[in-house]
Amino acid sequence: MVDRGFKHIDHMLRKKNVYKYVRLVSSDKILSKAEVLETKRIASLRIHIERVIRRIREFSILKLHSSIHHRTLDSIDDMITMTTALINLQDIIK
Repeated sequence: MVDRGFKHIDHMLRKKNVYKYVRLVSSDKILSKAEVLETKRIASLRIHIERVIRRIREFSILKLHSSIHHRTLDSIDDMITMTTALINLQDIIK
């Protein structure tokens, strides 16, 4: 599930057999009851994801605008894996 801003990632996702889900809602279209419920469910998931991203950024190495030396780029996946593992050990996200 992505925002409209993720436009040029389809080729990378296909390599991993992942499919992009973009929910486009038009203001002039009246949604059915099922579509309203689906939109609410997606919105609640997005809020949870935003909270997780906020916790990830609490780690100084992954803060917004932090500098990462080009020699450590190969390790960035490991860094994110470790920070998310540490987040899972923290209290419940609120």
